[in-house]
Amino acid sequence: MKEHDIRPKEIFDEYLRLTAEDTATYFSDASRHEVCCPSCGANGETAFIKSGFSYAECPQCRTLYVNPRPERSAFDRYYTDSPSTRYWATTFYRETEAARREKIWKPKAELIRQKLSTLPAVDEIVDIGGGYGTFAEEISLVYGCKVTVIEPSLHLAEVCRSKGFEVIEKFLEDVSPDDLDDKTRCFVSFELFEHLYDPALFLGTLNKLMRIGDTFIFSTLNGMGADIRVLWEHSQAVSPPHHLNFFNPHSVSKLLARCGFNLLETTTPGRLDVNIIENNLPHVTDRFWQSFMLQASERAKQELQDFLARHLLSSHMMVICTKDWEL
Repeated sequence: MKEHDIRPKEIFDEYLRLTAEDTATYFSDASRHEVCCPSCGANGETAFIKSGFSYAECPQCRTLYVNPRPERSAFDRYYTDSPSTRYWATTFYRETEAARREKIWKPKAELIRQKLSTLPAVDEIVDIGGGYGTFAEEISLVYGCKVTVIEPSLHLAEVCRSKGFEVIEKFLEDVSPDDLDDKTRCFVSFELFEHLYDPALFLGTLNKLMRIGDTFIFSTLNGMGADIRVLWEHSQAVSPPHHLNFFNPHSVSKLLARCGFNLLETTTPGRLDVNIIENNLPHVTDRFWQSFMLQASERAKQELQDFLARHLLSSHMMVICTKDWEL
């Protein structure tokens, strides 16, 4: 798989253009406040500034995060009403659905099915931030239990309902236990964690919705992943105002432990780090990476990608945990 298979350049560039405009519209006048590391609470050190957002890196656990952070109401307005969010929810999803279904969601559904086969059986899968509903469709086919979608976006919630899914049209932080059936559940969330304004609040809410032993499986960006570390502020993954938190295998375990979760497994099954670095050579300053990308064979590049994935060094991270205790 190549980066442009799932993010066609023309469509993605237009999304980035709209995002730049929206950043000025929704955040230029927003008040900001200092925040500590969202994983361990230490004081971060300024790493770089991008698109008017300052990123800090925690010296203790190496979490990369936005600090100071604009007020939450600015993000709520942005995600509810902005042109770039609307473009992502309509044009981007619609134009890339077929490719992303084959390249991402079918393999991910099969991977989740395999993971669930090693855990106690569940009656319901709850997809937090279900987007266009493609994963919900695919996991329904291979696992067969009820799938409920939590999706706050009006446009995307309508798409999921049109596909026959029960939809809770709220942010997770606003969901109550009464909104869910009394079932044994697995909650899933993909590419959402890096967007969260307050990850501990999100996990605290989730803890209250889960029963002891319920499972939570999520994927997010790994701030210690190869393409993010090599490209740093030039990484397109570092895209404010969307991506506020870049945890890593070490720091996400610390956060989960203090929020009442038992970590079962952390993997980095990413497939794009090397290709992303290759596509951004003008921003690569390290001489090793420059020469490798220019001279290495396709086999060598694939072997390097496989190495990164095996050793928790890819920027795509998947975490499996269970509720351990009540907050």
